[in-house]
Amino acid sequence: MAESGTLPTGFGELEVLAVGTVLLVEALSGLGLNSLTILCFCKNPELRTPSHLLVLSLALSDSGISLNALIAATSSLLRRWPYGSEGCQAHGFQGFATALASICSSAAIAWGRYHHYCTRSRLDWNTAVSLVFFVWLSSAFWAALPLLGWGHYDYEPLGTCCTLDYSRGDRNFTSFLFTMAFFNFLLPLFITVISYRLMEQKLGKTGRPPVPALIAKVVPTVNAINYALGSEMVHRGIWQCLSPQKRERDREQ
Repeated sequence: MAESGTLPTGFGELEVLAVGTVLLVEALSGLGLNSLTILCFCKNPELRTPSHLLVLSLALSDSGISLNALIAATSSLLRRWPYGSEGCQAHGFQGFATALASICSSAAIAWGRYHHYCTRSRLDWNTAVSLVFFVWLSSAFWAALPLLGWGHYDYEPLGTCCTLDYSRGDRNFTSFLFTMAFFNFLLPLFITVISYRLMEQKLGKTGRPPVPALIAKVVPTVNAINYALGSEMVHRGIWQCLSPQKRERDREQ
């Protein structure tokens, strides 16, 4: 199905359409929400700070992931890959680079939060710009290696988008996969966990805001969940919704 209109083995017309629709919704919502983040950074002078530059990097990388998904959605709805083999390589590179940049930007944000709340000095512009530059340069470097022969990009099983060819089990791809995973998954995860762990220890002793509140400033979804789990008003409201008889007794009283 990569460049023809025939469906791949094991996939039906409805399944391909469903994949394309889900990818389209994800791509449009991701582009819209991340565009709002970028717009707020550009329009609001109070948000143009070194720490928020790291958040901007995350929004840009996530926008790139959404753009990659939009191309995959278009191909799924067309039921073929219309961009040829060179387009497949470019699509794989762009998607992989932005995905790695998103992971590394999240780790940079965690370190930036630790630096801001647990040291006496604030994050300056030179450090923030250097971090962002390193994140994107490193991501582009690792994403370019499959184009140079270490690793390989190929069509996914559906044939409507391209990524790393995980079906390969040779020494070349295995060595690339494990090395890449160490530097781009395990190392950022270690930095993130250690940063928030040190913040928890530091802020727990000084009586400053707890770590969940700091994380909520980075991820709006966590903000809503954190409030819902910690609010007694929300707890009472949920309990009343699940107890209609109790509500009737309260009204009679």
